[in-house]
Amino acid sequence: MTPPSRHVPVMLQRCLDMLAPAMGRPGAVVVDCTLGLGGHSEALLTRFPEARLVALDRDKEALRLAGERLAPFGERATLVHAVYDELPEVLGRLGLPRVQGVLFDLGVSSMQLDEADRGFAYAQDAPLDMRMDQTAGVSAAEVLNTYPAGELVRILRAYGEEKQAKRIVSAIVREREKEPFTRSARLVELIREALPQAAKRTGGNPAKRTFQALRIEVNGELSVLESAVPAAVAALAVGGRIAVLSYHSLEDRLVKQVLSAGAATTAPPGLPVVPEQYQPRLKLLTRGAELPTEEEIAENRRAAPARLRGAERIREDHR
Repeated sequence: MTPPSRHVPVMLQRCLDMLAPAMGRPGAVVVDCTLGLGGHSEALLTRFPEARLVALDRDKEALRLAGERLAPFGERATLVHAVYDELPEVLGRLGLPRVQGVLFDLGVSSMQLDEADRGFAYAQDAPLDMRMDQTAGVSAAEVLNTYPAGELVRILRAYGEEKQAKRIVSAIVREREKEPFTRSARLVELIREALPQAAKRTGGNPAKRTFQALRIEVNGELSVLESAVPAAVAALAVGGRIAVLSYHSLEDRLVKQVLSAGAATTAPPGLPVVPEQYQPRLKLLTRGAELPTEEEIAENRRAAPARLRGAERIREDHR
């Protein structure tokens, strides 16, 4: 892909508009929990000239490239090598107990998809790596070659929502005994051969769900998200706002649960008046999840599965 098309941030204007009411005061801090190539971060710094940005990414190459892009903003941008569930520690080190805005753009960055040797894309042959931080953790090849069959079936079902998990895993186990998996093309071919004809006719590339499941397992994405979204909500000052872009139903469901719980009363049922300590902490900013427009999808096909949810912090926690 050409560089400009790699840099198209998803639902950018809508994210900026959602965060804008919280970003008015001088010194407002916004956190981009998923820096990637810095498209959203650059727009945040441009749109809110009084704001300071803290941006996290676990991918050192993304930090390097985004750092070049954000260099003109000088000290207004602080880039940190961290996974987004480390947000409380990062803010603690920076002496920022509360922030005004938080943005998550979940999933794989354009750079990771476009660089063949990262192994994220099933459309091109590459080493089966899939680690967002290539300095840590196990690769997708190690997962395929060493996990017990039952665990692989669980991962494909839970993280890929793959109905044919047993069939695919049987083929993987049979093939890995002959020769360990190292490259993506062999896995894609095996999945094609393992699936019944009817399953190949629906939902795009038949390897898509297996690759998603492996990526989520390798990077611990759902367990990280499970602690990261509540931590981000806790870091918001009253009046602060959070916007989260998800790209598959598992992420979106998790985000929905956290934001909906914050927007609900915790009072025992039947109280005539709800005391302050049981009042909701959040106000939802979206009715359900907002979707990208048809025009945006036409311009940027990677926006197609995006789901945006947002909330505003309306009161402090009561201990």
